[in-house]
Amino acid sequence: MSTACIIIIGNEILSGRTQDVNINWLAVELNNIGIRLKEARVIPDIPQAIIKAVNECRAVYDYVFTTGGIGPTHDDITSECIAQAFGVPYARNKEAETILTEYYGLENLNEARLRMCTMPEGAALIPNPISIAPGFSVGNVYVMAGVPGIMQAMFDHLKHGLTGGKPILSETVSVFLTEGKIAAELTKVQETFPDVEIGSYPFVREGKLGTSLVARHEDATRLAEAKAAIVQMVQSFDGEIAKDE
Repeated sequence: MSTACIIIIGNEILSGRTQDVNINWLAVELNNIGIRLKEARVIPDIPQAIIKAVNECRAVYDYVFTTGGIGPTHDDITSECIAQAFGVPYARNKEAETILTEYYGLENLNEARLRMCTMPEGAALIPNPISIAPGFSVGNVYVMAGVPGIMQAMFDHLKHGLTGGKPILSETVSVFLTEGKIAAELTKVQETFPDVEIGSYPFVREGKLGTSLVARHEDATRLAEAKAAIVQMVQSFDGEIAKDE
């Protein structure tokens, strides 16, 4: 299975001014095409932080997706940092310049807008049907806008060129039992199904403590077997099954 990392770039996320929704959306979309999201980072608009994160992640994962920092203002520095990370010139992309010229008109293509068609030399463009200025890819790094609607439109275009596998399926059993009570028996279930990812997540509902037990695997039959074992374990405690929210 192919692996991926998301790098969210932006001081506005770290300050709390803007709430990130891109990680969740991308995680779901990547799973749907069989690419396993293994890591997500949120980093500031600082050149060395961007360069370091990109170089570390592209060496480990099959795909790296960045969001944010490719607009027309002075603090949009992602494109230049990606060029530095790959050790290539930061230059005007003629294809991107043509796209923006046709959209804005030559008389309205000011220096700020020209920043949006300046990117690593040799970059392949990612179309932007919303606000026109394209994203781009270099190697296994895909650079997209931070605005969720624009990022989603960019990803919808590029995802068809990604190599994935089977989507990861999941089954959830929620029970009004605490983790401490079921931990030992849950460990035995995990040991019986070492190839199935089993996680436990506490919750409070109706004023009662409980745990959601989530099993994940790409094979539906194997997943059903693991779920049955979890249900049997829960029943051994006379646990009350809760409806999933």
